[in-house]
Amino acid sequence: MNDTKTLTVASPGESPYAVAIEAYNLLPQPAPRRTVIARSVEDVCEAVRYARDNDLTASVIATGHSAATSQPLDGALLIRTQLDEPVVIDREAQTATIPAGTRWAAVVAAAAEHGLAVLHGSSGTVGAVGYLLRGGISFYGRTHGIAANNIVSIRLVLADGRVVTASPDEEPDLFWALRGGGGGFGVVTSVTIRLLPMWKVYTGIAFWPAEHAEEIISAWRTWTENAPWTLTTSMRVLNIPPLPGIPEAIAGRTVVALDGAAGIRDPYLLTDISHQAAALLDPLRAIAEPIIDTWDLRDPIELPLTHMDPPDPIPYVGDHLLLSSLDQADVRTLVDLVGSASGSTLTSVELRHLGGAFAYPPENGGAFDRTDAEFALLVVGAVGGPLTPEMQEGAAARIRTALSHRDTGRTLPTFVESASQPSRTFDHATWEAVDRVRRAVDPRGLFLPNIVPFVDAR
Repeated sequence: MNDTKTLTVASPGESPYAVAIEAYNLLPQPAPRRTVIARSVEDVCEAVRYARDNDLTASVIATGHSAATSQPLDGALLIRTQLDEPVVIDREAQTATIPAGTRWAAVVAAAAEHGLAVLHGSSGTVGAVGYLLRGGISFYGRTHGIAANNIVSIRLVLADGRVVTASPDEEPDLFWALRGGGGGFGVVTSVTIRLLPMWKVYTGIAFWPAEHAEEIISAWRTWTENAPWTLTTSMRVLNIPPLPGIPEAIAGRTVVALDGAAGIRDPYLLTDISHQAAALLDPLRAIAEPIIDTWDLRDPIELPLTHMDPPDPIPYVGDHLLLSSLDQADVRTLVDLVGSASGSTLTSVELRHLGGAFAYPPENGGAFDRTDAEFALLVVGAVGGPLTPEMQEGAAARIRTALSHRDTGRTLPTFVESASQPSRTFDHATWEAVDRVRRAVDPRGLFLPNIVPFVDAR
């Protein structure tokens, strides 16, 4: 173990090293040459200097949810950003400054104290900064668009050790590229993002027996054709393991689940939102009585609990593609592959509804600022016991093949699970523009391992 001025550089086999490489997905374990845990901007500067002086590349993780998307780390210093700083809310400006390493649950709680909300992800355990740099797909998204478009400024340490702030007025090209450009620009230490006035949120999750999957998914798909922009929803087929904390009514069962949210800025909007939610939920409840149904009016701080993502790290295989549309035949094919009669081993197959404001970029958006896709497909297969990675990869590949005719050829950076999977956020011209910015701030490729590869999706 090597000590520099303010931080400890660890090697394989040492306990700080094991802490630094912890990732949400336990299947692919990062294996860098050295690690540091940065608790301050000064630590980050020193870590960058150490990597440069010792002829190492540098890779960055915070909470480890996107660790598997990094390039090989054989000759890398892994910098884990866990800054010991609070979330700072500017109530007058309606912004939050979020230190690297902060999870969404802390940001949501800090904003809620002031009657404000943020375009967070579906899980409170995900790191806010990494999510935002990858675009961000929020349950407020059909109303407010890609989360990264709401970033006000980004503070980062460059390869030469300079600490800079990127914003529309300072380093504007870098500010553009950082927002969804695929990484490799430096070590981000904080992000400032606009907040939303929020009174309540209408949210929840409902589970039905899997034998009703085709009817439920078909009715939801029909609803999405003219869905209001106020509602963002997700439909999943789940094989739920009988684990502690899982409600007994759904443990060990294959179920179909609908969750989502509509933000309500002011009480006078409650009636309209309630009617919109009823137009979605009442026809589904008429098909079959839900096993569990939690849809209700709630405080915004509760929204990260809606999707019920596992809070603890697990080993899993994942896949993702963007779909242009779905028809009844596609729904039937999907149910045949993952419904209770299929014997599917996959843990979750999700269709997240996009459209609305997701499709319309603002004037000063980032490199990734919109998506034309109607649905995002997310596939997760937990690994363990008889469920091998190869088995789950094969099951995911069958779904990809079956829906390939709907594949847009693009992906959402937030949902890409590994460096070997298709990852194509934008066209080649945009990629080249992003790469010009990247080479300008990091001409020697110090942060090469953090660049998400441009891999054609088809």
